[in-house]
Amino acid sequence: MLLSFFTSSSLFFSSAHVSVRPIVGSSNITGNTTNTSSIQWGPCDPSLVADPSLTCGFFEIPLDYHDSSAGKGRLAVIKANATGDRRGTFFVNPGGPGVSGLQALDETSELPRAQVGGGYDIVSWDPRGVGTLTIPAGNMACFEDDVEYNAFWQGTVELSGIDATGNFTDPSETDALLAQADVMQQKYSELGVRCQQHSSGRYLKYMGTAATVRDLLALTDALDGSGAPVNYLGLSYGTIIGSWLINLFPERVGRVIIDGVVDPNVFHTPAGFLGWPAQLPNTDDVYKGLVTGCALAGPDGCALASTGDGPLDINDHIQDIFNAAHSAEAANASSPITPGIVRTQLFWPAIYVPSTWSNLTNETLPQVAQQLNSTSLGTGNVTKRFDLMRRSLMKRAETSSVSYTTQAILCGDAPDRTANNTVTMKDVFDTVINTTHNVSHMCTCLPLHLESSPLTVGAIWPHPVYYCAFWPERAIERHMGPFNKTLASRIPVIGNTYDPITPFVGAKTVAEGLGDSATLVRMNGFGHTSQAAAGQSACINNIMRAYLVNNALPEGNDTVCEVDDSFELYPGVSTSQILANMPNTGI
Repeated sequence: MLLSFFTSSSLFFSSAHVSVRPIVGSSNITGNTTNTSSIQWGPCDPSLVADPSLTCGFFEIPLDYHDSSAGKGRLAVIKANATGDRRGTFFVNPGGPGVSGLQALDETSELPRAQVGGGYDIVSWDPRGVGTLTIPAGNMACFEDDVEYNAFWQGTVELSGIDATGNFTDPSETDALLAQADVMQQKYSELGVRCQQHSSGRYLKYMGTAATVRDLLALTDALDGSGAPVNYLGLSYGTIIGSWLINLFPERVGRVIIDGVVDPNVFHTPAGFLGWPAQLPNTDDVYKGLVTGCALAGPDGCALASTGDGPLDINDHIQDIFNAAHSAEAANASSPITPGIVRTQLFWPAIYVPSTWSNLTNETLPQVAQQLNSTSLGTGNVTKRFDLMRRSLMKRAETSSVSYTTQAILCGDAPDRTANNTVTMKDVFDTVINTTHNVSHMCTCLPLHLESSPLTVGAIWPHPVYYCAFWPERAIERHMGPFNKTLASRIPVIGNTYDPITPFVGAKTVAEGLGDSATLVRMNGFGHTSQAAAGQSACINNIMRAYLVNNALPEGNDTVCEVDDSFELYPGVSTSQILANMPNTGI
């Protein structure tokens, strides 16, 4: 779940070979990259896109660029016209995988318009398996409806989330989780078969990052001319698309920016089946920023704070709410507010998007606390909100069936399962437990102690990457590295100091792999991608604009940008104030 800041959604994979149909070592991915389709632009569907200044269209694609007999698909495409002298097309992928480019550009078009300087048409699209208009159809389904879905997962952690109040320091919680290993392994294996047998199952092998890269090249050919350079901003999982583009087709790289960088070397190895912990080393620090900001704001700016409270006190208040949810679930198994749901709500959107911190601590959590203390639990607005949250977290489609697009793409890109590359559900659960011990404690960084029942995001369940050890389908084309191509000119690689899901070390590793072809930029702030501050860093904006307009980048790899002090995370509290009051943990 390398989801981007645009909506609720994660990303990923190394070995030194390229896999083509299905996994054959070679130095390049070969095959047709051309597409003679064109786009007829017109008004967007108003039920999907609210901004009337944007135009939409469809772009026909081959399902398989190597085999025309596989048939055709189409991409739903959206455009914001250049506001000045047009220099070309600038493509944006908001992440996921599974996030709608149409929705993202509709909601945020002003930000990329400002950052590109007006000289580009800004284009995004719903990739294969995303949205309701693209074919392969969005929201890959494996169940016909919610009833079938709920019946299949009834009584498992897939519905309730993992119930651990203290980093699995209570042996009974560890035993309860491990006791589900056999049934969950069987369920995940059965799920894969269901997905293959569903009407959308025939498309599974045509989904994946390699296909998306080829679609991006074809879109560029159609809009800017055959062989034109690809101009592209990839956020979160979109940086995987960017890394594959750079390393598969370096001769096509134009102005490319990757921001919120996933290290592709992490997930494309056999160990990638268990790669989720590699995404979490900065998560506790983001949580530390949240509670520090609340304490600085005090009761006038943060409802969870009392006069004189420090960060530890705010943490205690949040833990009390979490533990109350645990007690409510213990008393009533059908409680709509479970500790797993509270944990996930804290992770998304709060840990992802700092601009939501104030809403979380001033509205959502106080209302949850009130609801948990109410004798009418299950009847109030908060209960309805959590029901909606539960459905949102499971990425339900308009048909009310659960989408497995994210799994289809991530697992389609994954290495093959072999006799020497076998992961069991017990291995997955052991990874979850070890992650709560050693990676994300939520939050020993304050410091706290294990016996204080920390709220760990290491125990978030379900998570798309954990499906891949049991997923039966792989994309017909995959790239496993290397990721070290030389480019004609440098590209910016951007990461946040405290990014909860794409740690700065990912940006650093990718930039080091590209050597002189990359310039590393660090934004000294919180949240997922530099855009988490809603574009409120003049430094980042100026770097992006200078690069896109003049192909100019800072020298060296030690550029640090600050978030503007005018961007307040709580009333009167800026990022710089929070950073100044946090213990110095480094990067």
